[in-house]
Amino acid sequence: MRVIDDDSAQLGVMPTENALALARQKGLDLIEVSPTAMPPVCRISDYGRLKYEQSKKDKDARKKQKNWELKEVKLRPKIETHDYETKARMAERLLLDGGKVKVTIMFRGREITYTSFGKRLLDRMAVDMTPIATVERDAKLEGKNMFMILAPRAVPTGPPRFTKPNDPPVAIVDDPDDELDDDDDENDGAEPETTPSASTPPHDPPASVPPSNGSLSATVPTDDATEQLPTPPPVATGAADDGPPVPGDLEGVSTRA
Repeated sequence: MRVIDDDSAQLGVMPTENALALARQKGLDLIEVSPTAMPPVCRISDYGRLKYEQSKKDKDARKKQKNWELKEVKLRPKIETHDYETKARMAERLLLDGGKVKVTIMFRGREITYTSFGKRLLDRMAVDMTPIATVERDAKLEGKNMFMILAPRAVPTGPPRFTKPNDPPVAIVDDPDDELDDDDDENDGAEPETTPSASTPPHDPPASVPPSNGSLSATVPTDDATEQLPTPPPVATGAADDGPPVPGDLEGVSTRA
């Protein structure tokens, strides 16, 4: 076998027993690194350290490896222009994120007899995605579906056709009216507060004094003071009057004896 020293020095071809003895003498292991070579290649090294270095290399390789995720965008043969642009914009975003896109044309019923329309639509999609993607798999018909797979370019040749740059964020300005509305909302659920105010003690109605002219009077309390209102005199009746008759009342009465 061909033996390599731990310092990566070539020791040449030697019998297996001599290589094992040399490895024991250095306190290391004899590791077979290429069993299919003629003659087989062995290395004198520490097996634990060699395993650790190999696992570290594999870990770094996995970090640099990019996992491709296949996304699907479905179309119909009779799709309108606006809907097509929406689907194309979605495909561009998926490709810009680093994933592959599967564009599928779905046929229903007798639409399967017009597969040329689906092929024409897939060719249109491939042309529109040319700046950022390449056709990894050409259009192929499987059952009632025709699909095509697009892969993102490592270096785009131009900007995407349908995806526009994001508009700048709109600055939010605080409106003072909003604060007033918030204060009103807080006060709506609270109970109204009552503030003590100086109030005058209630006035007792004054005792009524009989007037000197013989007419009755009533006292009506008001906010500031009481006011006396005159009461109309009572109406005299004839039954209670015993005086002489009034001349006007004797009309129509006979005065003969």
